[in-house]
Amino acid sequence: MEIFWWLLNLRASLYALLFLLIFHISKKFYSKFLPSPSTLPLPSSSTIVSPSLSQSRSPEIVSDSDLKFLIDNLDEKLNEDEKWENVINKENHFLSYKAKCCRPKDRPLKYLSTTVFEGCSPELLRDFYMDTDYRKQWDKTLLDHMQLQMDVTNGIEIGRTIKKFPLLTPREYILAWRLWEGKDRTFYCFIKECEHPSAPRQKKYVRVEYFRSGWQIRKVPGRDASEIRMFHQEDAGLNVEMAKLAFAKGIWSYVCKMDNALRKYSAICHPLTSSAVSAATLIQKVPPELDTTRSITSAADSASAAIPKPVNSELRENKLSRRPSKKMVAKGLLLVGGVICLSRGHSSLGAKVAMAYILTKLRKRGDSSSQSRQNGGT
Repeated sequence: MEIFWWLLNLRASLYALLFLLIFHISKKFYSKFLPSPSTLPLPSSSTIVSPSLSQSRSPEIVSDSDLKFLIDNLDEKLNEDEKWENVINKENHFLSYKAKCCRPKDRPLKYLSTTVFEGCSPELLRDFYMDTDYRKQWDKTLLDHMQLQMDVTNGIEIGRTIKKFPLLTPREYILAWRLWEGKDRTFYCFIKECEHPSAPRQKKYVRVEYFRSGWQIRKVPGRDASEIRMFHQEDAGLNVEMAKLAFAKGIWSYVCKMDNALRKYSAICHPLTSSAVSAATLIQKVPPELDTTRSITSAADSASAAIPKPVNSELRENKLSRRPSKKMVAKGLLLVGGVICLSRGHSSLGAKVAMAYILTKLRKRGDSSSQSRQNGGT
């Protein structure tokens, strides 16, 4: 009889152990193949998504005070004691570009840039900048973009953008923006970071926490050209000095690529490639107290005459310079590698010194090569 009860207890214990084993295995299977809702991927722009079109007036994430903040920054009226550093100043037959930056206290680097596109209207340039569907065709850093919400009462649009840079974790931007139209075919746009319930955080992306950017587009007086002045401040988690150097080395190639895309965009019959309701289709009017006739200080005013047209040999050289060489690509990869090395905080002092040495050598070599080309041309 005791043996019978012993066997019965042993059988019950085996059943209990088997149940626990099956439960443990099923739990692991569930966690591996069925992720939790917080880690489920968001639908991409290619998925059929119905963005929220709000008819009732919601709190203005982007307000007229942000427009005033943008205008004051473009006029350089805020913190006039800031020390600005010239980063780049280049031009060719088709466009000119210059940029400078400063480092405010407890804030990311602040950039001010001016780009002048020849043979371009303000309306075309505005539509080109706001056409995200077309941008996907030429801007390879843009992985995905989707509209999350559109407030038809005030023209505020909210969207999610994923950008991928070489060797870096993709950056995720949840942004709100708004457009205004002022006098004399002048357009403004201000963009800032925000949060949205349709865009929970995901571990595979780095969420950009601070983003302030905006631009003014207008016709250049006395010329068949349009100008865009931009203010930009962003904290993408990169080392400040390396990010500044990478910007200086790579921005001109990017601007030339943008100019090529703009020339092709002008051949499109309709203004925007997408007919969806957006901030670009619901442009607001600039408040009268901000819509003054004063013109924002610009190099384009002092150089109202057209950019001197280069001779054929110079034009051919400029066109060739728009294509990045293999050396430029190699330098760009090295710079991005340096950004990774210093931005993630895992590099030793020796690695930082070595990286600074290599960058110095590259800069000296580039300066010497450009000087030799100038001497050869004289």
